[in-house]
Amino acid sequence: MDEGLVSVDKFSGGSRVYFLTHLHQDHTRGLGAAGGWRHGPLYCSPVTARLLPTRFPGVDASLLRPIAPGDSVSLSLSSPASGRLISLHVTAIPALHCPGSFMYLFRGDLGCKLYTGDFRWELGCEEAWSAKKVLLDALAGDSVDVLYMDNTFCHPSLNFPPRPVVAEQIVNVIQAHPDHEVIIGVDTLGKEDLLLHISRALQTKIWVWPQRLLTVHLLGIDDNHEIFTTQTSLTRVRAVPRYSLTAGNLEALNTVCPTIGIMPSGIPWLLKSGEGKARSSGKSPAKSIGRRGPGWGVGTIEMDYDPSSPPKLFEKDSYALPYSDHACFPELEDLVQTVRPSTVVGIVSSSFYNLNPRVHFSHLCGDEACADKTPAENSGHTRSLAPRSRSSSSKTPRRRRIKISSSTLYRSKAIMQRKGACGARITEPEEPISVA
Repeated sequence: MDEGLVSVDKFSGGSRVYFLTHLHQDHTRGLGAAGGWRHGPLYCSPVTARLLPTRFPGVDASLLRPIAPGDSVSLSLSSPASGRLISLHVTAIPALHCPGSFMYLFRGDLGCKLYTGDFRWELGCEEAWSAKKVLLDALAGDSVDVLYMDNTFCHPSLNFPPRPVVAEQIVNVIQAHPDHEVIIGVDTLGKEDLLLHISRALQTKIWVWPQRLLTVHLLGIDDNHEIFTTQTSLTRVRAVPRYSLTAGNLEALNTVCPTIGIMPSGIPWLLKSGEGKARSSGKSPAKSIGRRGPGWGVGTIEMDYDPSSPPKLFEKDSYALPYSDHACFPELEDLVQTVRPSTVVGIVSSSFYNLNPRVHFSHLCGDEACADKTPAENSGHTRSLAPRSRSSSSKTPRRRRIKISSSTLYRSKAIMQRKGACGARITEPEEPISVA
């Protein structure tokens, strides 16, 4: 195993110091290893540090190093390769993906590198504007050598509405079914704002499972127990684990009482059978908004959302709306335009359609020569990437439509689509780099 200096969302050992962007499962592999975490100091947000012991009881709390949003730490690390001291200045930047999620900006002897983790900076959002200001202030006019970016939805056809807009659409769906039980698929962390919006708009409690209730209280939400409950008799609206929202479960629930399922996600789950009918299966989640056009073959989809289109029922009793906690294409483009990196690397190596951000953003970077690389070459793993000179080219990226087979999308958990995702090890460059 190659040793490195810094690892982000990669916990296999071998580095001097570690950083965790947030607590979703696909970013924490290795933290739950037998015997607990003992490999080295682990930097994260205060929220993440508060939640960690409930997810990974074996973590040595003395190794946790919480950083407040916008704060920085200065580190001096001994290089395993040369033995020389490496100076590093790290700033934590709100990622607005889920509670406690961070980006990390690394500056110093390793150059200038930005690791976004999963993020959602909606255009026009005040919180996103504030987070961007934190980033620009931390850069202090410096150039980003490598941008490790959340490329989950890195395709021009994916342009999601702001989360508040979709939250109101979800409220409208629930109001349109006054005699139905409602189940909403969520992860173990995230979308708390959505659930709070639903509760306030409908003046109702929200059922959650016990672990989710513990998380809510650790986040400092609903300390008076007025919104969330574990008693099913107190509400018709339930937030359930995402993987349990399946066509089979909905069918079973509807034998007891009328029930609809809502999947708030940007993931384009649109499965069609050869006859063009929605395919029902106990394994398939609720279907998502999308369109088929002339010339598209059986079992393929065109990945477009129409933000102005009202929610539609795509499979019996199930709705899916693009409430995404990942940046869509215009937001990704805005970040690249903001930092103008020398090169950009996707952190998701096995997303739905394996899209390399260099295909779309090389004209905004200094790596024009990489523009023709295939998505498969973008492994998601860290390489030693030296700063490149900027290019003044204004070439517009070639936009392509892509086809995705139904079998490619047929999964019971969204996280399976990101199984090759996440994690970077930042290594020492061959030649020292000085950054002011």
